[in-house]
Amino acid sequence: MIKKITAVFALALAGLFIAPVAANASYVPGATVEVSGSIAPGSTSTVSFSDGYFLGGETVSFTLTGENASGATLAAVDSQSLEKTASATGAVNLNVTLPSNATGSYTVTAVGLTSGNPGTATLTVTAAGSGSGSGGNNNDLADTGFGAPAFVVWGAAGAVALGAALIAVLMMVRRQRASIEA
Repeated sequence: MIKKITAVFALALAGLFIAPVAANASYVPGATVEVSGSIAPGSTSTVSFSDGYFLGGETVSFTLTGENASGATLAAVDSQSLEKTASATGAVNLNVTLPSNATGSYTVTAVGLTSGNPGTATLTVTAAGSGSGSGGNNNDLADTGFGAPAFVVWGAAGAVALGAALIAVLMMVRRQRASIEA
């Protein structure tokens, strides 16, 4: 009986450590996305994915979304989607020419077709006469849930595992006492 309980706890503990590894499989530490150039209607900006962001020589698929994105061009290709090959170091640059009636935000999404590494950059166009546009990027994973520090999550998982182990030990002690009294 103890061997079965030990095996169950070993599998549960392994699951606690394997799940975060799988969740961060496509995260690229240290790699950055930069936007340069003028972000204004009809102008061209460059979105640069740094060395190591993708695999060397990997094909990268780009998609541009935003208001009237079909009027924009990606590296002189009159389309919303484009595929380019990354350099030997895994870097890739994309020239984005916004339409002459561009307004709001445009998102450039890149996905490595071999590695599956995702990347995004946002180009925000301000209204005419209100100053220059701004470029931003999202170097982090998507913010889709609870933003607790990792030590809090691991501490809670450890408390649950400790509680389960305590219950198992108490059940074994109770059974031993019952068999002794019988």
